[in-house]
Amino acid sequence: MTTITTEMVKKLREATGAGILDCRKALEANEGDFEKAFDFLREKGLAAAAKRAGRQAAEGVVELYSHGNGRVGVMVELNCETDFVGRSEDFRKLAHELALQIAASNPTYIKEEDIPADVLERESAVAAGRAREEGKPEAVIPRIVEGYLVKFKDENVLLRQTYIRDDSKKVQDLISEAVVSMRENIIVRRFVRWQLGEQS
Repeated sequence: MTTITTEMVKKLREATGAGILDCRKALEANEGDFEKAFDFLREKGLAAAAKRAGRQAAEGVVELYSHGNGRVGVMVELNCETDFVGRSEDFRKLAHELALQIAASNPTYIKEEDIPADVLERESAVAAGRAREEGKPEAVIPRIVEGYLVKFKDENVLLRQTYIRDDSKKVQDLISEAVVSMRENIIVRRFVRWQLGEQS
């Protein structure tokens, strides 16, 4: 039996835009064969998200959400390709779900590429310093730092966060599913989150 690694799942996910679980299942069903797994997902229609990723998305909605009797406020701009989809109930529901996610999970960035290099360097240094203080051997510190950075990204990047209503999904999976069902490219353009008493 072929062992399915995280790297294999990641590669297939990047190529298809399908969710992590779907990619893992496709690889397991095809004994780790990338091409067969890719075709398997394409046949299921889950690879459709990738094809739409490059298309212009300038329509959409700005969703406003207030939580906890006005203690937390969120504004998120979600874009799609056509006004027709932008006005649809499903699209507006997705925008609302993303606003709820932002209110509850307080991400700092939309996608991994948005994290400045100096922030990653600082977080790496913190993780390495902590590991050394705890007396960890030098040989294992790079692995500890790598694990720490994965956790940092999963907590601070919106698309990598665990979806608040279903912990088997990431926010990216939620958006990819919407891309497949609505047949349009969907992009989180920007968001802002305010909390009462917080300095901006």
